[in-house]
Amino acid sequence: MLQVQTIPILSDNYAFLLTCSQTGAVGIVDPAEEAPCIAAIEANGGRLDMILLTHHHGDHIAAAEPLRAKYGARITGAAADAHRLPKLDRAVVEGDTVTLGASLAIVIDTPGHTRGHIAYHFAAEHALFCGDTLFALGCGRIIEGNAEEMFASLAKFAALPPETLVYCGHEYTASNARFALHVDPDNAALKTYAARVTDLRERGLPTVPSRLGDEMAANPFLRAPDVASLFRLREAKNKF
Repeated sequence: MLQVQTIPILSDNYAFLLTCSQTGAVGIVDPAEEAPCIAAIEANGGRLDMILLTHHHGDHIAAAEPLRAKYGARITGAAADAHRLPKLDRAVVEGDTVTLGASLAIVIDTPGHTRGHIAYHFAAEHALFCGDTLFALGCGRIIEGNAEEMFASLAKFAALPPETLVYCGHEYTASNARFALHVDPDNAALKTYAARVTDLRERGLPTVPSRLGDEMAANPFLRAPDVASLFRLREAKNKF
């Protein structure tokens, strides 16, 4: 029911255009550059009903206000970050449901990268929009939160079905693969994943979305057994 278009924006970000095929309702996740988002919306029929924000960083929200002004879309974001987001039409907390046409998302609280970070899980469509908490073969830099929060946030994702498609906010996968291979060189699933990433990037194709089951097998941050291990991995990645 939910059609997802990946929109490359800025230097290495992604926004995602969501269309409910049953009702025609349209949403966009983390629009941070006006022109490519408008181009995608217009090519899709010129309708935008909802803007979903995962966190307050400018490379995820910069085009939200212009898009609301142009299309009359309503902005949804974390209540905890309402003071740092564009004026919210709906402020949500963990467990709230967000409806786009006939598609339904559950809000997941995922602090770590930022304090007020959230994700949107469309369970029926096996789609997770996780901003900068989880990346393909990586996780977000811990800026405002701490390792305990990030570990708990990643554990929430790990509990989702393996067929879940992970729509993260950046094209960091090639560099994440190099680090993952550095810390886990004997992981056969990781080697296969990394080879696929190389092929996709050589052909100019996005590596996002990825499949959660593949992340569970290859992503060192999701595989970290405890908070201390996650902290050491993230510190090592910061210096890699």
